[in-house]
Formats: sequence, structure tokens, C-alpha cells
Amino acid sequence: MIVTPFYAGLLGLWFLVLSARVTLRRRTGISLGDGGEPSMLRVVRGHGNFAEYTPFILLMMALLELDHISIYVLHALGIALLVSRLLHGYALSFTERWRFGRFWGAALTFMLLAVSAVLCILKGLRGFTMM
Repeated sequence: MIVTPFYAGLLGLWFLVLSARVTLRRRTGISLGDGGEPSMLRVVRGHGNFAEYTPFILLMMALLELDHISIYVLHALGIALLVSRLLHGYALSFTERWRFGRFWGAALTFMLLAVSAVLCILKGLRGFTMM
């Protein structure tokens, strides 16, 4: 595997940035959660949203790569995942009202989730027909 680890590494660096932003709550005296601060809630949700969606899509990419799907399909999925998570994470964690980033980041993430799921299902069905 070479494609999925590349995108996992890039996304891991972005997750590090989002994680570092969450630790800023110590400066505000908030020890747990968002402390009722709307700006802190956005930072925490930006981090959490990344953690909720990214690993599962990367897992499906890895499964597809192990089954030797086209490298071009994998790069398309990886680039789209990177762009979607950058848009969404930046919109939530760094801005108050960047609707474009939040909308398109989420929309692209959902499209990736659907496409990756369908590709995995098709790969699995192919295995059933070979039995």
C-alpha cells in the first residue's frame, strides 16, 4: 500500500493542527468540553467531526487499495477527502461564518462516504460471485 498511507499522513498532520486548537481551552480556563463558549464549541466540533468521519473513509480506501482498485480512483478519493476535511475543519475551527467551507466540506465528505461504501460493496459482491 502506498496511496492510502500518503493521504493518512497528510490528514494526520491536519488532525494534529485541529487537536492543538482544542488544547487552547486551557488558556480560557476551560478544563473539559467547551465551557459554554460558542467559539470553543466550534473548535471542539471541528476536531470531533474530523475524528468521526476521516478514519472510516481511510479504512475503506485501504480496503480498496488492498484489493488493487485503480490508483487513479484511490488518488481521487484521497484528494477529495483531504480537500473536504480541510474545508470543513477550517470552517468550523478557524472561522465563525464560513458557510462555503462548512457546506462543501460536509457535502464532499458525504459523497466520499457513499462512493467508498458502494465501491467496497461492489468489491465484496465480486468475491461472492467467484465462489
